[in-house]
Amino acid sequence: MFFKQIQQHGDNFSYVIADDDTKEAAVVDSSFNASEIMHVIKSNNFKLKYIINTHGHSDHVAGNQELHSMFGGKIVAHRLARVNFNVVVDDGDVLKLGGVSLKVIYTPGHTPDGICLIVDGKKLLTGDTLFVGECGRTDLSGGNSKSMYDSLFNKLLKLDDDVEVYPGHDYGAKPYSTIGEERRLNYTLKPRSVEEFVEFIKEP
Repeated sequence: MFFKQIQQHGDNFSYVIADDDTKEAAVVDSSFNASEIMHVIKSNNFKLKYIINTHGHSDHVAGNQELHSMFGGKIVAHRLARVNFNVVVDDGDVLKLGGVSLKVIYTPGHTPDGICLIVDGKKLLTGDTLFVGECGRTDLSGGNSKSMYDSLFNKLLKLDDDVEVYPGHDYGAKPYSTIGEERRLNYTLKPRSVEEFVEFIKEP
């Protein structure tokens, strides 16, 4: 499997994932990194199958149309997304790139349409739900602290400790982590009741 984290402009991460045999590829969160993504796709002779959005915020979808126009990949988003998309996904759906599987985990909280993707059960792309050392904001339009609690504690923290965490932004001490490291070190994931979390997340 080919897997590359890309950060060309600003603090947004994009990801290119591909099957080594079929050359089928997906881009996750095109962001402002389209030119570097294009270089990666062309230099590896990948066939772009999907352009996947973890959520619809403009800083994550900025390169969608450019990549779609260039390579023809289908734009994928959750059914509640307010962006133009060709393929709708919901919790538990699986996208295939040859022998590589991308399973959708519905994780609202930062936005109503938030999803994470677990790649071959080993790598978790968390968008703006979970960062290295932090979690996503819930005070923007459509944000919901109770939903964020459920997404973090009842979904992501149920995964194995060795699952690698690849976030949507470079906000942490390093560009990626693991569920185990975040469980131990991320102050937003300290055990709390949902009521305690809602109060905690309000703090400036």
